Amino acid sequence: MIFARRSGLPGVDAENPIALTVTGRVSRAVVPDLCAELERALAGPRGAALAPGAAVDCDVGAVVRPDLTLVEAVARLALVARRSGRTLRLRRVPPELRSLLDLVGLADVVALDEDPGERVPDAR
Repeated sequence: MIFARRSGLPGVDAENPIALTVTGRVSRAVVPDLCAELERALAGPRGAALAPGAAVDCDVGAVVRPDLTLVEAVARLALVARRSGRTLRLRRVPPELRSLLDLVGLADVVALDEDPGERVPDAR
């Protein structure tokens, strides 16, 4: 599982300087690290530059086998974003993750990018 801040994603508004990328299989052990990374990004100068209510992008297009652990990670990341007055917007959301978010009622809590974009093939 890899996660990183990126300076930009294809199709991301240049005024949004924060983009978190999550790849691979997400385990419960890395969820606190993801949240800490987002907290650091939001507390830094780039986070301070965001307007109140601005969206923080999270690219999940290269996640392998979306499951409820990933849903938990998304929920916790959304909480971190909301605590700082921002919202979480998921980019390149796999259909499986969209279904899980709908099933647990989180599709209304996080913004889902309507353009699924290019998916990275599963590395199974």
